[in-house]
Amino acid sequence: MNTVTVVGASLAGLYAARELRAQGFDGPLVIVGAEPHLPYDRPPLSKDFLTSDPSNLLAGGAAEAPLALTDTEEIGELAAEWLLGVHATGLDQHARAVLLDDGRSVVTDGVVVATGASARRLPGPWPAGVHTLRTLDDARALRADLAQGTRRVVVIGGGFIGAETASSCVALGHDVTVVEAAPLPLLPQLGPDMAAFCADLHRRGGTRLLTGTGVAGLHRVASPHSHSHSPGHVTAVELSDGRLLPADVVVVGIGATPNTAWLAGTSLAVRDGVVCDDGCVTSLPYVVAVGDVARVGGVRAEHWTSATEQPRVAVRNLLAARTVETVTALPYFWSDQYGSRIQFAGHRPADATVRIEEGSPDDGSFLAVYEHAGRVTAALAVDCPRPFMKVRRELRARQVAAV
Repeated sequence: MNTVTVVGASLAGLYAARELRAQGFDGPLVIVGAEPHLPYDRPPLSKDFLTSDPSNLLAGGAAEAPLALTDTEEIGELAAEWLLGVHATGLDQHARAVLLDDGRSVVTDGVVVATGASARRLPGPWPAGVHTLRTLDDARALRADLAQGTRRVVVIGGGFIGAETASSCVALGHDVTVVEAAPLPLLPQLGPDMAAFCADLHRRGGTRLLTGTGVAGLHRVASPHSHSHSPGHVTAVELSDGRLLPADVVVVGIGATPNTAWLAGTSLAVRDGVVCDDGCVTSLPYVVAVGDVARVGGVRAEHWTSATEQPRVAVRNLLAARTVETVTALPYFWSDQYGSRIQFAGHRPADATVRIEEGSPDDGSFLAVYEHAGRVTAALAVDCPRPFMKVRRELRARQVAAV
């Protein structure tokens, strides 16, 4: 294999580039990134970055320095050609070329798809003051809005991004309401008992939580100096039950859509992500997919651990031109909300039962295990790291032994 192109200068894309060099690939390496930035860490965007000193907002400020995932020394060692601020628009299977929106094409022998996902948007025009939080530029814009004084903030969506953003906004002294369409936040991920605990975290943290209602639309006021077609500035969120929530800032956290549009017209199967086998290999053996965009063995996992663990297996299979190893990573994620660290590992069947193993939810520190068919299949911990890590290791060892 001569040239390999990594499409996506993301966490997963960077780990794939590292693996290519670590596994002996010494040919030309091209990394294509839609954003103008070198790879950076996304989890802090909804936490430390939002609560940092506003004077550090400018590019290169102290608030952004910890986000960098690589440095000049590693960039030199990777010896890659970085094409940043350019989008991939297609994959020419016959020419084996990645097509770019600036008219160029990169002829390549292997492709690593690491294009991640984009934040879902509410339909219709968006007034000023309405944000998503997925990219560094998103976080910069939101942080600038939050620095304008005490704001009435409405967060649409009670998932991890929404909860973390709400927590950060409360810490900054803003008036915060979270709107969640489901009966409880994080219900699909944690089940009703533990989701109820997370709902209480919002309330104890000082956030109003409204559940069981959706959003009908956004209200706005036009600027006196704007044109008639200007979207104006948001003033309120209208709920599906008719209520109006006054808002100066709105954060939309309703999930993400995998970035697969550029693969339209290829023979690759795309169903809520790029369909891969258990080894991250697509129907084209010279194309593998990793991270948020990859549906590996029927599962698409938008977690930091997936983005960092999948590339080793994907690159091995890419260089072998066939699947010689499969992914055995145990699902794991964490979230920081209202001063509490939430950690989850394993698989939670819909009919699993939950049992408190250590501590107490009333005290705010506990370990809960999920059981199914007489076996522990997952664990959830809140500020209980050591017992959690023990269970996580056991779950991991059992999964590896089962392969």
